[in-house]
Amino acid sequence: MLFIARQPDARLRDVASALDVTERTAYAIVADLTEAGYVVKERDGRRNRYHIQRHQPLRDDIGRKRSLGELLDLLGATDPRRTARRRRT
Repeated sequence: MLFIARQPDARLRDVASALDVTERTAYAIVADLTEAGYVVKERDGRRNRYHIQRHQPLRDDIGRKRSLGELLDLLGATDPRRTARRRRT
């Protein structure tokens, strides 16, 4: 998910290469993320573009509500200055 957050227009081949898995495995991972509601696929010509649903809550057994966006920010998926600007507006 971190790779997709950083490169939303990456091909499945790129995802597979970055994760050192087969394209079939990369497809399964993206399909699972899509089915869970964390990623939305948008057709852009002959390619797909992926949109991370940052507002989606993470599944958490502890009971603390955290969003996917908070996790991605923690992992450095976004530029902190851009995120701070987004929060102010």
